[in-house]
Amino acid sequence: MELADSALLAARGQFALTIGFHIVLAAFSIGLANFLMALELGWRWGGQRLYLDLYRYWSKVFALNVAIGTASGLIIEYQFGLNWSRLATQAGEILGPMMFYEVMAAFFLEAGFLGIMLFGMKKVGPGLHLFSTCAVALGSVISAFWILAANSWMHTPAGYAIAPDGRFVAADWWAIVFNPSFPYRFTHMMLATFLATALLVAGVAAWHLLRNAEDMRARLPFSMALWAVAILAPLQVIVGDLHGEHTLTVQPQKVAAMEGSWTRPAPGEGEPLRLFAIPDMGERRNHYEVAIPRIGSLYLRHDFSGTIRALDEFPPSDIPPVPVVFWAFRLMVGLGVLMVGLGVASLVLRWRGRLYRARWLHRCCVLMAPTGFVALLSGWVVTEVGRQPFTIYGVLRTADSVSAVAGSHVVGSTLWIVAFYLVVFGIGLGVLLRTLSRPVRADEQGPQPTLPQEIGAS
Repeated sequence: MELADSALLAARGQFALTIGFHIVLAAFSIGLANFLMALELGWRWGGQRLYLDLYRYWSKVFALNVAIGTASGLIIEYQFGLNWSRLATQAGEILGPMMFYEVMAAFFLEAGFLGIMLFGMKKVGPGLHLFSTCAVALGSVISAFWILAANSWMHTPAGYAIAPDGRFVAADWWAIVFNPSFPYRFTHMMLATFLATALLVAGVAAWHLLRNAEDMRARLPFSMALWAVAILAPLQVIVGDLHGEHTLTVQPQKVAAMEGSWTRPAPGEGEPLRLFAIPDMGERRNHYEVAIPRIGSLYLRHDFSGTIRALDEFPPSDIPPVPVVFWAFRLMVGLGVLMVGLGVASLVLRWRGRLYRARWLHRCCVLMAPTGFVALLSGWVVTEVGRQPFTIYGVLRTADSVSAVAGSHVVGSTLWIVAFYLVVFGIGLGVLLRTLSRPVRADEQGPQPTLPQEIGAS
């Protein structure tokens, strides 16, 4: 039993490590692809070389991110066969096709047009190049669509039947793909990727504005990014609330773990908002709890007296690791509040005409540059750890999904992965920081295509 537990823990740890790196790179690729599409549309529409300079600058970052992201993604694919073969055997008929569609979308749209997008600006017509940029952006979203459809199905399985040998087989593909939680997860994740990218772009632009407040090639992305934050952050709060309401219906113990609610309050008291607590799985209670009465009921039930099912209403074997879920949720929400505050502050300063002169705002943006990806990772931890002890919620436990591999073998392969990541991501991060630290220059890639507007102006 202990040997099986060690193998399970090692496999879960390895997957958490690899997916944690990959989800950041994938999200950044999606956000940057769409940012580049906006920049090229701005250039083609208005003819300002400023957009072209920014496109060239950020396309270098995009190319680097795609290269590293591809390497991290390959490692994840192998784990399904090596560490999670029982999951692949049981649910492969459903998960396999969706993963295949994701690869096809990534190959034909992203990889197929990536070369034209990055290297074909002076070799193809403007229409084809714009189409290639849009295709790469669309391909990134379609890839996310299929990945999130597969992941959502594992949270809210639908449209399946159980074969005599115990395998999950497809009965209704529409119900499988558009399962109950998919709309919430897809929308929530897309907003998270765009927010995280906008915060990073704003942070980089703010860094250059602190060095030169008159730099137009820093002002434009700074303005664009803060517009995105001001619009998307409040929208993410609304989508998150809807997603939480749905989760309360389909995965009530996850919400109870997020709230650290071990016992249901007395009638009329309502759920408190626990600002701080140290959940104790052994004693099934919280230590050092600091809470505001009734506020939890307000955002959970939209009234001051509603309650939720508490953790003591579920079998102990079905409860996720409460401390991890509890604190990851608070980190995500706390960073989300800061993002909303940053968006509001940017609107006020924009209205007062001080957006590019408020150095305190620029410093805040630099500090908040990585927070979008930290919040994204925290949300992933809430989602995936909160699903435990199931891989396919309610029907297939994680302990029944792992391969019959010794934990020592998994730990050994994990060490090799860590060594590989230290080299690849260390070099990649160094190149990324060096690239972003340099200001955008108009002539850094030599002669540039001439627009009709520029010909007329000359």
